[in-house]
Amino acid sequence: MTRLHSDDVLYAPRRLMTRDGAALPDGTILSRDEAQNLVERIRKMSKADGIDVQVGGGYSANVRFADNQMSTAGAVTDFQVGIQSWFGPKHAVVVTNETSEEALRAAVDKSERLARLAPDDPEAMPLLGPQAYQPVEAWFPSVADMDAGERARIALTALEPTRTSGDLAAAGFLVTNAQATALGNSKGMFAYHRGTNVNYTLTVRTQDGSGSGWAGAEHNDAAQLDFRAVSQRAIEKARLSRNPVAVEPGRYTVILEPQAVGDLCQLIGGYTDARATDEGRSPFVKAGGGTRIGEKIVDSRITLYADPFDPMVRTQPFDGDGLPLGRQVFIENGVLKTLYYSRFWARKKGVAPTGAPTSFLMSGGGASVEDMIRDTERGILVTRLWYLREVDPRTILYTGLTRDGTFLIENGKISKSIKNFRFNDSPLFLLNNVEAIGRPVRLAGTEAGGAVVVPPIKARDFNFTSLSDAV
Repeated sequence: MTRLHSDDVLYAPRRLMTRDGAALPDGTILSRDEAQNLVERIRKMSKADGIDVQVGGGYSANVRFADNQMSTAGAVTDFQVGIQSWFGPKHAVVVTNETSEEALRAAVDKSERLARLAPDDPEAMPLLGPQAYQPVEAWFPSVADMDAGERARIALTALEPTRTSGDLAAAGFLVTNAQATALGNSKGMFAYHRGTNVNYTLTVRTQDGSGSGWAGAEHNDAAQLDFRAVSQRAIEKARLSRNPVAVEPGRYTVILEPQAVGDLCQLIGGYTDARATDEGRSPFVKAGGGTRIGEKIVDSRITLYADPFDPMVRTQPFDGDGLPLGRQVFIENGVLKTLYYSRFWARKKGVAPTGAPTSFLMSGGGASVEDMIRDTERGILVTRLWYLREVDPRTILYTGLTRDGTFLIENGKISKSIKNFRFNDSPLFLLNNVEAIGRPVRLAGTEAGGAVVVPPIKARDFNFTSLSDAV
């Protein structure tokens, strides 16, 4: 059940009601004990060979503004229970948002009827037994308790300066999320995680339509973000980017700000699947067979990894099956170290499963973007990328566009705003041409999604193929 709230109820989640009128304790964010009790109630109703249950609830509140005016504010509560019944390799899922005995029993019965009708799943895996999980502390009152007034004050860090500027228009979105997830099954596995996060993104445009600037930030803890600095970055970018000029496409030294690095380099994570590599569908296939594990594939300053416990990401420490997730280092000092394995593919290959990563992190260095600019005779500064599309999976070659602030660097300074480019390049090519690396930061999101922490990068020979008139 999903409810949209008006401003007068933004300060706390409304309790979610069952069919018989009883309120779930603490609204939609169930405690570990409450979630475990709910899973156990459902398990006792099952007549299947096996059953697994996923419980999820959350509360999301937001404020949106455009053209220097507040436009919407609201909140949503959401709660659902997914029930999957198994008969040998047959299985089926039914989802409900009610927790009365009648509703839960009806969902269990329906999932069992559907499972008996389902075809055999050739990749079905046995349910997991009890697992050991290292908890991730990802719940912060700075987000969970943020009220409508505080969200409005954050929006005003952008609206007040753009309203008084006379030549700028701001559009942005601030959203806070608090959620809990629990998994359990008839073999005794139970996993629980709760967390918060705040996401703020802002686009500022010049009133003449020639310039655009963007900035964003995200964290589990709102106290770690300087919202005013985010707003000021977007405003400065918009002012700098007005009246762009055309520059001939070609290969340039490029300085990619963290957002642009994440937009492109996060794509590597999607190709570190062992199955895709073993089946010849990734760039990590060795000519003649096998994988490139142990080979140097990018600059030795680059380490790529996933880690749900990293304090900059704090993600759920288990996958959708309840398999514990740990730190996975895919590229270390430029060398391909490992790939990730699903439970099915791990069994097929006789190795331990790792689960798919839920975060993407890159090591960093000591250079600032300002340092990189000062050390560049001629190059391009890119704020972010968008509309990325795959060209060749064997090399991770992608095409896409720059946007919201692209600048020419000459003699160690930003000399002018330039029109946006289309590019054709690969994150592997980029990471083989590195000249300088900065400090990693948490991004406000990418097209691929997920928790991403990357640094700014300066690299040579980035391939800009054509111009774009879009601002």
